[in-house]
Amino acid sequence: MVVCVFVYIISSIFVYQLSRALSISLSSFLLQTTTTMVLVPKPALQQFSFIRNIKPTTFFSGIPLIDLSKPDSKHLLVKACEEFGFFKVVNHGVPLEFISKLESEAVKFFSLPLSEKEKASPPNPFGYGKKSIGQNGDVGWVEYLLLTTNQESVSQRLSSVFGDNPEKFRCALNDYVSAVKKMACEILEMMADGLKIQNRNVFSKLLMDEQSDSVFRLNHYPPCPEIQALKDHNMIGFGEHTDPQIISVLRSNNTSGLQISLNDGSWISVPPDPSSFFINVGDSLQVMTNGRFKSVRHRVLANSIKARISMIYFGGPPLREKIAPLPSLMEGEESLYREFTWFEYKRSAYNSRLADNKLVLFERITAS
Repeated sequence: MVVCVFVYIISSIFVYQLSRALSISLSSFLLQTTTTMVLVPKPALQQFSFIRNIKPTTFFSGIPLIDLSKPDSKHLLVKACEEFGFFKVVNHGVPLEFISKLESEAVKFFSLPLSEKEKASPPNPFGYGKKSIGQNGDVGWVEYLLLTTNQESVSQRLSSVFGDNPEKFRCALNDYVSAVKKMACEILEMMADGLKIQNRNVFSKLLMDEQSDSVFRLNHYPPCPEIQALKDHNMIGFGEHTDPQIISVLRSNNTSGLQISLNDGSWISVPPDPSSFFINVGDSLQVMTNGRFKSVRHRVLANSIKARISMIYFGGPPLREKIAPLPSLMEGEESLYREFTWFEYKRSAYNSRLADNKLVLFERITAS
């Protein structure tokens, strides 16, 4: 009885502390950028998720760092994909000018009044969104702009916000996406070389295809100073998930928040590096390598002090493309996955919750 009362008291204290700490923030949901502060309607407290800190957040120093200009990079890429499904690249060839221009345009966009940004909403699936992530109830301390890499479709969306003059944003976006796509294809070809696959464009050709179903996402995570009062809890900015595509190329400003899950299920914080890129193995690449490469589970925590801007290119195959383990990588092993089209998997993924294991529905069941 004493234990129950104690637990009840502790729980009540936490709920009171949580409500008090976030009352200012949740009453107005202030999204702060480097130039302005934008007022967004009040969300309900219970709609946000929190995680308990088991130990103080420290940056993990063991993230694989790969210099793409080095001759041994292909072997290091394979090792990183097998052990982490995640790595950082330097000497990537993407001009810093392209990075800074697009980040500047992103800050300008997220600094617009809500009424202006909502001209590009709802995200159905492309466009501007806030708080809600997908159509299945997931929420986060985030606002975002999700775009297809098709230039014509992008221009139509941007025109709804910028009127007849979306050129500056569109040019910055096209320059950046073209350079990042080129880098992604080079990385995929290095991976193929490291796997000793004769056809080195077996992965990259899917991104280069005119019908490639690739998308681009700009995320803005506003600062939330009130969570400093919650010493043993963090607010979720973007919930844990894996990316369904082949490869994801992430770049963010110099604000922390990104975490990845290791094989033992523990979470580690990734040190930010605005001049480098982070690469995620996606579900489709895990299938094509028959599980040899690991699709990395990751999430973003809200930052109490600074806004975080992230820019992600998701390299996907054409909708009609059949996804299955490559025969050259089977080495007499049985396939872990049944064949499916990207359209089938994408439809399944977007009908799932963020944290769901989306590949489980496509695993091949073997008789025991």
